[in-house]
Amino acid sequence: MTDAPQTETKKSIPKGAGNIWTDLGPVLAFVIVFNVLQNAPEGPGLFSKDNAIFWATGVFMAGVAAAIGWTLMKGRRLPPMLIITGTVVMVFGGLTLVLQDKTFAFIKPTIINVLFAVTILGSLAIGRNLWKTAFEHAFTMPDRAWKIFALRWAAFYVLLAILNEVIWRNFSEEFWANSKLFLSIPLAIGFMALNLPFLMKHNIEDKADTGGDKASGPA
Repeated sequence: MTDAPQTETKKSIPKGAGNIWTDLGPVLAFVIVFNVLQNAPEGPGLFSKDNAIFWATGVFMAGVAAAIGWTLMKGRRLPPMLIITGTVVMVFGGLTLVLQDKTFAFIKPTIINVLFAVTILGSLAIGRNLWKTAFEHAFTMPDRAWKIFALRWAAFYVLLAILNEVIWRNFSEEFWANSKLFLSIPLAIGFMALNLPFLMKHNIEDKADTGGDKASGPA
């Protein structure tokens, strides 16, 4: 009887680790390439400072494509969020490179975060909680708790979309590019940490209820 929980834990850990790298890898590549080219000379040259965002965008697109390929290679289904990210990145990244217009790169995070929020809310509207599907391998909670958790993340993605608009419209290109690493990711980690007490509380309650049902059955 003790083998089953251990097997479930082993399966869930690699899945989460894989998601972390598919999320962070392309962002890290984008920031690194952008900052390396900040030291290049200004001007019309191919590897000039003025073209930093275009090179970073291309590398980001390649990183997202690699994340999708890695997920498929492992025989896993593509998460809806990765599908959304991949589609928007390829469309708006392609427009950035083809039209040589940085605006498409700037608004790409806004579009992605808005679509994340709409996807979560849409899944709730049709009675299928996408966030429950994404995290049920790690937590067991009642549906009401899953709904609250999903609504919190939908609101957070709207906040990230607004924040991106404020930053790219009011701050420098360099600040915007680096904000992906020193602002957006820490905010996401911090928001998840803030939600952990809620998750653990309802996870424990649900397990307690389940245990109670099992105990009362034989009686």
